[in-house]
Amino acid sequence: MLIPIRCISCGKPVGHLWEDYQKRIKKGENPKKVLDNLGVERYCCRSLFITHRDLVKKVGQFKR
Repeated sequence: MLIPIRCISCGKPVGHLWEDYQKRIKKGENPKKVLDNLGVERYCCRSLFITHRDLVKKVGQFKR
């Protein structure tokens, strides 16, 4: 749903980098270079960014 504030595996704060990552990817930059530039080095943290799917709009359609 939303990007975690901290990496699930190692605990490094990564939530603040999500908006910059999204903007740069939409501009057409290479995801590897963007993550390198943002300082995301560990594979566990990188996997959060690469595999994340934004499902907020889909889940928001359903009522309780």
